[in-house]
Amino acid sequence: MRKPVIAGNWKMYKTPTETNSFFKTFIPLVADPHRAQVVICPPFVNVPAAVAAARSSSIEIGGQDLFWLTEGAYTGEVSAPMLADAGCRWAIAGHSERRQYFGETDETVFKKTVAALGAGLTPIVCIGERLEERETGATEAVLGRQFEAGIGGLAPEQFERIVITYEPVWAIGTGKTATAQIAADAHGFIRSRIEQTFGSGPARSCRILYGGSVKADNIRGLIAEPEIDGALVGGASLDPASFASIVNFGA
Repeated sequence: MRKPVIAGNWKMYKTPTETNSFFKTFIPLVADPHRAQVVICPPFVNVPAAVAAARSSSIEIGGQDLFWLTEGAYTGEVSAPMLADAGCRWAIAGHSERRQYFGETDETVFKKTVAALGAGLTPIVCIGERLEERETGATEAVLGRQFEAGIGGLAPEQFERIVITYEPVWAIGTGKTATAQIAADAHGFIRSRIEQTFGSGPARSCRILYGGSVKADNIRGLIAEPEIDGALVGGASLDPASFASIVNFGA
């Protein structure tokens, strides 16, 4: 049984003060830690506040990005050991917004994933197609390429420690959501690539999340699909009541 993961990506929202307020409201709403593993990825400046606020709960904190080297003259970057020492347990690699706006490539996603693993973090590795790629029937080709270059080169023992997110770029922040069947089909394809590369055991055990305009009113249908093991939630994770409803699968 793969335990679902519900991860909130706050993107560039909230101050440390607002982070404290969020957790005061949110924690009592998700008192049952058995339904899903809950992760929140705030902006870097909010990590200490989030770690402190979540300490009395089962909620874990992650970074929204990381650099692949441990230190050096890389102004503005944050390393995996820095995140781990600050109390993070997770890190997102390859989010579509990093690919679109900041030049992230499959190769840098791979290096960041390895760096996160080296620091004891669990990487949430994102892959997904753009609208024009889906409309031209290139979804599987895109997912296959991103998987091969960004994930496929991991050693088996490294792969066992990652989580994958399928995030159709056309559904992120647009209000459009892939139907549960569209998402399940993509997840099934990704799982088939895992089996080809790493074997049937890792394919069965790997958790694959869905990301793309996830809300309280569609999480139940998504999570009901056997191939979908949770969600990476954007805007709907900013409101404690909304995110709690997602964590509770729409309840």
